[in-house]
Amino acid sequence: MSKPIIGVPIGDAAGIGPEIALKSLLHDDILAQADIVLIGDPQVLQLIIDRYQLPLTLVLTPTPRTADYRKGNAVVYPVHNLDMNQLVIGQVQAMCGKAAYDYIEASVVLSNAQQIDAVATTPINKESLKAANVPFIGHTEIYAGLTHTKDPLTMFEIDKERVFFLSRHVSLRKAIDLVKKERIMDYVKRSHEALRRLGVEGTIAVAGLNPHSGEHGLFGSEEMEEIVPAIEELTKQGYKVVGPVPADSVFALGLSGRWAAILSLYHDQGHIATKTYDFHRTISITNGMPLLRTSVDHGTAMDIAGKNIANEISMVEAIRLAAKYAPFFVK
Repeated sequence: MSKPIIGVPIGDAAGIGPEIALKSLLHDDILAQADIVLIGDPQVLQLIIDRYQLPLTLVLTPTPRTADYRKGNAVVYPVHNLDMNQLVIGQVQAMCGKAAYDYIEASVVLSNAQQIDAVATTPINKESLKAANVPFIGHTEIYAGLTHTKDPLTMFEIDKERVFFLSRHVSLRKAIDLVKKERIMDYVKRSHEALRRLGVEGTIAVAGLNPHSGEHGLFGSEEMEEIVPAIEELTKQGYKVVGPVPADSVFALGLSGRWAAILSLYHDQGHIATKTYDFHRTISITNGMPLLRTSVDHGTAMDIAGKNIANEISMVEAIRLAAKYAPFFVK
C-alpha cells in the first residue's frame, strides 16, 4: 500500500495531547512513513500553533483520503466542540472530557468509512471523562464499546519485546483472583491470534505470578494449580507457549527477542518492566478490534500542559507503530 493514513484524535484539550500531536508533524522521519490527520477542534490546535510559533498551517478536510499532506500542513478532520472562552489549559474540565470522547468517536467513523487506515491516540483524562458523564473509564473501553468488541487485548511493544496483559484496570487483589487456568488459556489463544493479525508468529512466554514462580508451592500455589496446567493443556493443543518464567527475568529475556510475546499476569507487572526500560518509547496497541489502535502510554500531564515542554517522542513512536502494522488491517 502507499503511505497509510493515521488518524490522531487530539485527546483532552486541556492536557498535552494537542501539543504532542502537532509536534509529531515536525518529524521528517515519521512523515516519510505515514500521512497524519489530526482529529479534533481546530481552535485549540491553532491556539497551540500560535502560542508556540510552530511552523505549521492548519488544513481542514472532511475527507482525509484526499487531503494535502505536504510538509508544513497540519491536516485536521474538524470536530467543533469547544468553547474557547471556557477552556483552561491544565485544568480538568467536563467540556474537555466530552470533546475527547467525540474525537475518538470520529476516529471510528473515519475508520469505518475507510478514510483512515489506523488510529494513534493521545492521552485522555479519566477525571474529565467522569465529569462529562462519559460511561467509560478509558480509551480501551471506549473503543471496545464503539466497535462492539467484547474484550480487546492490550499489548505493549518496545524494541523486540511485546507484552500482553491478563488483566488491566482492576485491584491487585482482584488481579490475583483472575489468574485462572481457563482465563490464561483464553488469553494465550487470543494473543496468538492478535500476533498473527500483526504478521507475527512465535512462542508466547507466560510470566510467573509469585517470586521464583512459586518454587513448587513454597511461595504460593497459583503456578502449580492454575498456570502450569494451563500451559500443559495449551501445549497439548498445539500452541507455542512456555512458562511460567519468573517475572524478575522474563521481561529482560524478552528484550532480546527470545519470544514473540510475553503474557503479563497483571497491569503493573508488565507496565513497570517496559516503562522502566524506556518510558517514552513504550507503546500500547489495542488488539482484537476491527481497527488498529496504537497509543502513547502516558497521561495528560496537566501540570506541564501549556508550557511547551511536553515530549512528543511517544506520540511519534505510536504513529510509527500504527504505520508499521496498518497494512495488516487493510479492509
